[in-house]
Amino acid sequence: MDPNIKINLVLIRLSFLLLLGFAVGILQPFGMGFALATAAGVALAALVVLVETRLRVLSLNQLLGAISGLFVGAVLGLVLVAALRGHANGGLLPVVIPLITGYLGTAVGLSKSDLLHWDSSKAAPLPSSLKILDTSVIIDGRIADIADSGFLDGVVVIPQFVLRELQMVADSSDSMKRNRGRRGLDIVQRLQKVPRISVELVSDDVPNVREVDLKLLELAKARKGKVVTNDFNLNKVAHVYGVEVLNINELANALKPVVLPGETMRVFILKEGKEYNQGVAYLDDGTMVVVDNAKRQLAKTIDITVTSVLQTTAGKMIFGKYDERHHERPAAAVASAFSTEGNSTTAKELIPPAS
Repeated sequence: MDPNIKINLVLIRLSFLLLLGFAVGILQPFGMGFALATAAGVALAALVVLVETRLRVLSLNQLLGAISGLFVGAVLGLVLVAALRGHANGGLLPVVIPLITGYLGTAVGLSKSDLLHWDSSKAAPLPSSLKILDTSVIIDGRIADIADSGFLDGVVVIPQFVLRELQMVADSSDSMKRNRGRRGLDIVQRLQKVPRISVELVSDDVPNVREVDLKLLELAKARKGKVVTNDFNLNKVAHVYGVEVLNINELANALKPVVLPGETMRVFILKEGKEYNQGVAYLDDGTMVVVDNAKRQLAKTIDITVTSVLQTTAGKMIFGKYDERHHERPAAAVASAFSTEGNSTTAKELIPPAS
């Protein structure tokens, strides 16, 4: 919810409490004094505000179920009052019976609201279109590029507790953490400017849960949305909770170019490998390439032959082989040519010129 709307809503509730308390105090029903009547009015207003806050978090199906149950219960109560009119003890039963049946109808209707099949696709976005961002994917920043490219649409939800965590990181005494937090806040502002998505800042919280990741999962379950993350551990826990996850790292791995064994590729050997006579290179997307027979080719760009490709949960690894004989053969041929030319020149020099 927008902070300005939240402040205005608080002011409206306070005004309602004061006005209803003052009105009941002036009327002084049931012979109550001004102070007691005012307190009763404020208590009644607080009860109404409490009901309003609970109604706001109900889904459309739940709200329709509760209203339908209340209507049926109230009608049943009025029928019972009419039937018992001759046996009513004063004016108590005509008031109590509709209240009891209305309460029972509301409770039963709310509990059975999942049986309703109301098509709310035109009134609100489908629950599956909600994408809830976690802190790590915002700091990572690639989510903004994905949104700019048009591959992300619908409603993007950023909880207030995620923004608070970003602010805490941005206020850290560690310069590296501080830069990461500020980058995350910049990414949020960038997402708000993307026309294809609707960024929603929600104040929903889970007070009885302290960890941000668990709050995120509980919010995703409540709103039936998907969590967007690049956190490996959160990805695993989300599957345990039954929450759908969109992992940015898995998307990046899926977009990496396909390399098949036997193909030739050109790489820059950056460092030595762990095994004997190995060199290690990296592609532009960060994929590690382990090359046999490349230890002596450090800081050189060479052509290798792909031998195998290994796909892991952490990413893709490519294994290749550098053939020294293939690259040494042209040099040997050139040296042989120079040697032959040199020998022939020497032979010509030994032949005496014709007189």
